[in-house]
Amino acid sequence: MTPDLWTLVATVGLAVLQVTLASIAAKRQTGMRWALSPRDNPIELTGMAARLARAQANLYESLPLFATLVLVAHVAGEADRWTHMGAQLYFWSRLFYVPAYASGLPLLRTAFWTLSIAGLAVVALGLFV
Repeated sequence: MTPDLWTLVATVGLAVLQVTLASIAAKRQTGMRWALSPRDNPIELTGMAARLARAQANLYESLPLFATLVLVAHVAGEADRWTHMGAQLYFWSRLFYVPAYASGLPLLRTAFWTLSIAGLAVVALGLFV
């Protein structure tokens, strides 16, 4: 397996971690009764619980793009140091994005988001150079 594919697997692990953190934070705020209910009446989360949920949703927006680029690079035989560097940039930026967002640091959160998008761009450019 290429390093890019390992990074994709690690990113899926990060997604599972984010779902877990968001779920724990939401349950602390809403209680187990609501968590076990059919959730027909959604509760608006606030504070860290809301930020963790938004961070998770944000990862889910870009994860299909990342997975597609990594898989195309692998299938096309174009995975190289550039695609690996871009994949690593994406993963580590997304990892540091979570605590930056959860703690409410908007400038740092935006910097990590921007770096993750740059990682996507580096993987995409790696397909053409």
